[in-house]
Amino acid sequence: MKPIEIAAFYGRLAAANPAPQTELAYGNPFQLLVAVVLSAQATDTGVNRATAGLFARVRTPAEMLALGEPALREEIKTIGLFNTKARNVIALSRLLVETHGGAIPDSREALEALPGVGRKTANVVLNIAFGTPTIAVDTHIFRVSNRTGLARGRTPAQVEARLERVTPAEFKLHAHHWLILHGRYVCKARRPDCASCAVADLCAFARKATGKAGTGRPAAQK
Repeated sequence: MKPIEIAAFYGRLAAANPAPQTELAYGNPFQLLVAVVLSAQATDTGVNRATAGLFARVRTPAEMLALGEPALREEIKTIGLFNTKARNVIALSRLLVETHGGAIPDSREALEALPGVGRKTANVVLNIAFGTPTIAVDTHIFRVSNRTGLARGRTPAQVEARLERVTPAEFKLHAHHWLILHGRYVCKARRPDCASCAVADLCAFARKATGKAGTGRPAAQK
């Protein structure tokens, strides 16, 4: 995808949703961190269902430690890998209390040092909690980036690096949410809804499917 097309691609997503938000429910940065850790290999809807009661009781790392791992497991047992996730949440809560005074660190290095927190989780927390223009590549963003031709790569790390290079600065803060929501609701895995897609004329997949060649110029806003 050419730079002019990339700018048009993001511009249309931005016009449709100027201030995109995560679909994970949370009340503060600690709850956000926990929700993102729990969301690995789980849907946001499933995580929100499990954390509704949990977050009514627990708002801080200290309160999570007081709750304890057995009770946490019971709260999140509907989520996949809940045993491992409960263990990690208790461990990261302890480290937050002991090392960071109960606060969520705003550096990638410190976040990735927490149990159960990888690059993707750190990117999400940095983006949402601290307004850092990071792009967290999940399965939806990986698919959208490769399918459309926006930023192709064989691994999430390759796609992230490519997105960082090609995404215009004015779109970087919200790029993660625009792409994930586009992948979740329009550019779906099995049946992409190309007919109602605002960027179909810019997309390599849609062009191939319809047999129409791109013009290299952004089309009019839909």
